[in-house]
Amino acid sequence: MEILNLGDFIVNNYIISTENGYILIDTGYEEGYQQFSHKLKQNNIDLNEIKYLFLTHAHDDHAGFLNELLGHNPNMKVILHQRAIERLRMGQNSFKGGCSNKLAYVFCKFMELLGKGKHKFPSINNHFEKNYIVYGTEEAKNLENELSIKILETPGHTECSISLLYANSLFCGDAAMSGIPSWNNITIWVENLSDFESTWEKIIEINPEIIYVGHGRQIKTKDLIKNISKISRRKLLPLKGN
Repeated sequence: MEILNLGDFIVNNYIISTENGYILIDTGYEEGYQQFSHKLKQNNIDLNEIKYLFLTHAHDDHAGFLNELLGHNPNMKVILHQRAIERLRMGQNSFKGGCSNKLAYVFCKFMELLGKGKHKFPSINNHFEKNYIVYGTEEAKNLENELSIKILETPGHTECSISLLYANSLFCGDAAMSGIPSWNNITIWVENLSDFESTWEKIIEINPEIIYVGHGRQIKTKDLIKNISKISRRKLLPLKGN
């Protein structure tokens, strides 16, 4: 299995090579498409070779250039959670929950000063909804068998979060994080702490060899084991959406 990161560790764009074509894990921010396209060319990958986009959740930094991607490759299928669909239609992150630490709160306030506090992104074009493969449906289950993958429901960061297990590597989106402004691999924004802790328990039970996170460098299951007791001690610091 070949795994490339076409992002910059601040926002990761993992792409997996399989016998059935490439699987892309998430997009990035709306303005990131040109850089993404350039890196595809650098790695001799044609956009039309990407057969599937696995959307871990519907946030601005994970679905920002989804329209542009599907506009250039209208045959690409999008694997997602049912609850992500309405959020894609709205084109804005949910503000349910809050920041998981004070440094994350300061970071989010700084993002507001940069004009990114609303966390909006282009709402999905209606005609692209035909490309969806929804988690839990027969189509998704058949795809799991066809691609030898496992789709996991991993809520906590958002209620629409899913992760992809392939060849004992887990691509978890923001179910975990590494690097500042996160502490102890706990994602800087959490909608539901109880669900977030349950997701870590699920990942620990699966025990993937490597965990590829949406932001930062990959981590190990032992990192979650070390830090899971710290989740329940966190107090979420809410923000107001505009």
